[in-house]
Amino acid sequence: MVHSTGEERAVHLTREAIELVDAGHREAASRNLREALSLAPNNPAVKDAFLKIQQEEESGHHLLDLCRRYTSRKDESAGKDAALYLRTDGLKPPEGVALECAKLLLAHKASALSSLQDDIISGLVRQNASVRQFFSDQLQISVTTFFDEMYDRGDATAVCLDTVVLDASVWPSEAARLHCERELFLLFIAKLMESGHDLDGRSLKGIARLLAVDASKLQDQVDDEGLDVILSSLDHRLPPEWRSQATLATVKYLEVSKETGQNRFTKLISAKLTKARVNDLIIAFSATAAVFPVIPEVAATLFLSDGFMASLMPVSTRDAKRRRVEVSMLELLNAACINKACREAISKNFSDWLSHTLTNGSDQTSELAAVVLAKVRASEKDESQSNGQAQGDNDGAAELVNRFKALMSSRKGENAQIIIEGLAYSSVKPTVKEKLAKDSALLRDLIKILHENSGDSSVLYGGLMIILNITQFLPNMSEEQRKMSQLKSYAEASPNARAVPNSLENDDHVMARCNAVIEAGIMPLFIECSKTNLPSIQGLVSKIMLSLSRNPKTRGTLAQQGGVKLLFNIGTSRQGSSGSIANEAVPNASHALSRILISVNPSHVFPPSGFPQITSAIRPLTALLVAPETSADQPRDLLPMFESLLALTNLASYPDETAPDTIVRQAWPVIEDLLLSNSPLIQRAACELVCNLMTCESGIVKFADGTKRAGQRLHILLALTDADDIATRRAAGGALAMLTEFDSVVAGVMERPRGVSLLVRLCQEDDEGLLHRGVACVRNMSCIASGDIGRRAREALKKSGAVDVVTNVLRKSKNPAVLQTGVEALKSLVE
Repeated sequence: MVHSTGEERAVHLTREAIELVDAGHREAASRNLREALSLAPNNPAVKDAFLKIQQEEESGHHLLDLCRRYTSRKDESAGKDAALYLRTDGLKPPEGVALECAKLLLAHKASALSSLQDDIISGLVRQNASVRQFFSDQLQISVTTFFDEMYDRGDATAVCLDTVVLDASVWPSEAARLHCERELFLLFIAKLMESGHDLDGRSLKGIARLLAVDASKLQDQVDDEGLDVILSSLDHRLPPEWRSQATLATVKYLEVSKETGQNRFTKLISAKLTKARVNDLIIAFSATAAVFPVIPEVAATLFLSDGFMASLMPVSTRDAKRRRVEVSMLELLNAACINKACREAISKNFSDWLSHTLTNGSDQTSELAAVVLAKVRASEKDESQSNGQAQGDNDGAAELVNRFKALMSSRKGENAQIIIEGLAYSSVKPTVKEKLAKDSALLRDLIKILHENSGDSSVLYGGLMIILNITQFLPNMSEEQRKMSQLKSYAEASPNARAVPNSLENDDHVMARCNAVIEAGIMPLFIECSKTNLPSIQGLVSKIMLSLSRNPKTRGTLAQQGGVKLLFNIGTSRQGSSGSIANEAVPNASHALSRILISVNPSHVFPPSGFPQITSAIRPLTALLVAPETSADQPRDLLPMFESLLALTNLASYPDETAPDTIVRQAWPVIEDLLLSNSPLIQRAACELVCNLMTCESGIVKFADGTKRAGQRLHILLALTDADDIATRRAAGGALAMLTEFDSVVAGVMERPRGVSLLVRLCQEDDEGLLHRGVACVRNMSCIASGDIGRRAREALKKSGAVDVVTNVLRKSKNPAVLQTGVEALKSLVE
């Protein structure tokens, strides 16, 4: 194993430390181990050194020594080493040592120790059951006393009390645990109510964590006053960390309290609106915005009420006093856009104010106004309708895109979520899609920002939605489906019943936009996205890749940039999600994979040794051959099945027999069923795949093992030589040209009604390809077949007029391969 310089140094120091311990020089050994741990905290040798010292000297454990020096001598370096020890994976102090360390720290007042005590105490609670048991015992004596003693020691220490009351193993009974949990919850709320806000969000974290785990048992402890103080922490002026904790607490409470909590929430917000003071309005707007995604129906009813609207209207008058409320109101309008009725109300009452704020507001308010306008305009009537508003909508959309472009350039990715969210809503309009795709610099900036924020799922999801909107093709519909859709629109009185699809949404425009996305460098971002296990992200990536793979000319580029491995990883995953996009991730990825594998040489994609192997691609492709359940409204889409067959046919041409053998083993039952498909294209593709599978022994055996089932398969193949589709006839003839090299197949052909006649008929085709296949079958039966089977085959061929037919072939064909094969066949027949 190759170590970095730091790790090598750490290992060297550790060895010295062990020698020093053996020699009795504990202080020097401690210095060495501290340095080693700082250089390589996860190195096994460093961890083993600590464990060895633990085992050798329990009473003088290294951690206990560090805690003694930290508490008695105020040695900050010892405190840092103790905290580092407790954070290092694999280093767990013995239970007795941990308990002694905890008592040592708690023997000193909080004010007597530095903030390092917070890391050490919380680490001990996290690591050791004995410390949690000790804390449980103290809480049972007096929750209030122990809470006060612990609260001022730090954020993590206060919140670790939640860990204790949620650990049932350290309590004598559930009743005792629940009593202390409820008392602790009320103490956290009381702290939040104290004058002066909770400056580090300490109590909010305690409240949020308890509600997140045990809201059903704590909901009755939340009264109007308690809920009010939590809602006040949703104020947009507070730090995001506090607001996220308050949001979690509010969400969990409303989830379990249902109608009781919702009514209490509405009452508290209405009371603040009635007071109409600036501070109350900010809190009311911020709190309502926070719960819109959680209880949209309740929030929307409240938002649309006369009282709420009356509170909003004065803000839009641009009164100087009211400008302090603008940000909270804009965040509320942004959240309210989740509801259709709310969007309509916003469009009707606040469009002018939003447009004014867009051009005259501060950076923050103009960004928020742009997002709200984007959401409102994206949901308005389709711009293809000639209703007098289309041009205005287009101009508005263009204005918003220009605004977002300027923000992205000037802010260099700062506050990315707002910018991305606005673009995501704007990009549903065809004109915006075109504008974004034709601006290569903007696309590259967008991809760069998504790279930089790949750890932020909300930013990443919004950005991928933009790319999806740009690259999304309209669904393929048959003429019957189009008529049914139009009738359904009339029946539902849809305003789009007479709408003609926008010309910017045709395949040529979408394909050009897909090419622009590829040229902007999207694949490295997708590779980065593949590292996340979020089904929603993988669902979006798979849908975009399905669009990008539609153009045969760019499939090679996608493969070169890692597209096959990316799609294989998604296509073979088994993750579950309730989201429709996420549910489609596996079939979409498999379909995109099939498209790429149609157009590329398998040997260029699958390395002789490495990942992925060619056989690994067969299972996701085979899954596409099974049609999903359909309904009358949504007839099955045969395109994935068709393209999967083409991809498997290409893989079956791989020189190594491993691929065709694997295809036969995994997919044969469904492939032979598809030979009888009602769709001529599916039947053709299945027949071409069967033809390619005749290069491997397992494929040949399906027709040549002499069983009744093999005879039935042969009957189907012979029948397909008479199909209307010439490509299907070629494929069937090609398969038979290889199969008739085996006596058992020749015998099977003679057993089938018209079997020999159908092969002779191939020799009468005008198509050179069919002619060659037919002559090859006749040559095989007359020349290669041996013994009695060969004799019978020659007689059957003569009886079917093969001599005259082959003679005629020799007269008219100029193909050397056909002529040579025909001469061999005729010579055998006339001898």
